[in-house]
Amino acid sequence: MMEFSADDHRFMAQAIRLARRGLYGTDPNPRVGCVLVREGRVVGEGWHQKAGGPHAEIHALDDAGISHARGATAYISLEPCSHHGRTPPCSEALIRAGVARVVAAMEDPNPQVAGRGLAQLAEAGIEVASGLMADAARALNPGYIKRMQCGRPWVRSKLAMSLDGRTALASGESKWITGAAAREDVHRLRARSSVILTGVGTVLADDPSLSVRLPDMPEDQRQPWRVVLDTHLSMPPTAKMLALPGRTLVMTCCEEEGLAEPLRRAGAEVILMPSCNGAVDPAAVLDYLGQQEANEVMLEMGATLSGSFLRQGLVDEICIYMAAVLMGHEARPLFHLPGIDSMEKKLALDITDIRRVGEDWRISARPVKAA
Repeated sequence: MMEFSADDHRFMAQAIRLARRGLYGTDPNPRVGCVLVREGRVVGEGWHQKAGGPHAEIHALDDAGISHARGATAYISLEPCSHHGRTPPCSEALIRAGVARVVAAMEDPNPQVAGRGLAQLAEAGIEVASGLMADAARALNPGYIKRMQCGRPWVRSKLAMSLDGRTALASGESKWITGAAAREDVHRLRARSSVILTGVGTVLADDPSLSVRLPDMPEDQRQPWRVVLDTHLSMPPTAKMLALPGRTLVMTCCEEEGLAEPLRRAGAEVILMPSCNGAVDPAAVLDYLGQQEANEVMLEMGATLSGSFLRQGLVDEICIYMAAVLMGHEARPLFHLPGIDSMEKKLALDITDIRRVGEDWRISARPVKAA
């Protein structure tokens, strides 16, 4: 097993912190940070800021300058690319710059790279190493990694609930269960997502915007796509989200052009999808979004549809905002999960994080996959 020094850990941690600065802007590319170190001193640093723009390594090399980059060690949170995409290969840029050593936190799961970047560097006589702080690096890019490995995006189900596990009153009223700090935190989850996915029932009940609205949001903030699952095309053309900037996709298995055309005129993209049990097939939706290079999908939907995603094993992460209130037994539950009539059938979760957000608590958990 390769050994790394305390300095190696310190500089890689700095590269990972830099990568987090690209959390909201790199989609569909991964978030990557790079630190150049020479004689124990940082001489250059950078992070990937926007898809189509320079990668982290190029920013760091520009920051260091030619004289300081030569002979330096590059700490990078992801293996340098070795192929021509929107930008030239970073592996070639590092070779031209004359760096002496490259340490990558993890290999790039992209089949076009997948170890080739590190191999190209080694063939050029550069010392290479990988695997340092790999878990922290993977946590930055769950959607990119899953899409490259499985062809589907990472699915995060977001819900707000009372202490007794209720998401809305029986009447449907739900504004607001949680406080302002939790709602702002939700917008940060939206900002890192490629897609916000909901059902037509939520559109009809709440007429949501499903947009990113943050107090410190830059003017050119990328808005995630809004995707509505609408089996019978009952979404009104007057829905608020259709008048907002960004893409709105309505996915349906209804072939009636007379219902689709008003939505198209209002700005929606109506996409015909396969059906499953008389409704839009959630698995087919995720396959389609993976093909469209969506990395992270955020579910904001009611108990029935979110329960369907969960029962089919399509949810990777559950993010629950819990408020210290009680809403009573008649209020609506988190998930509609019929058929759990014995303890052997309960769905197990692995809680990965609990933290306070304002007056509320955010609980992050992952479904425990069956062996």
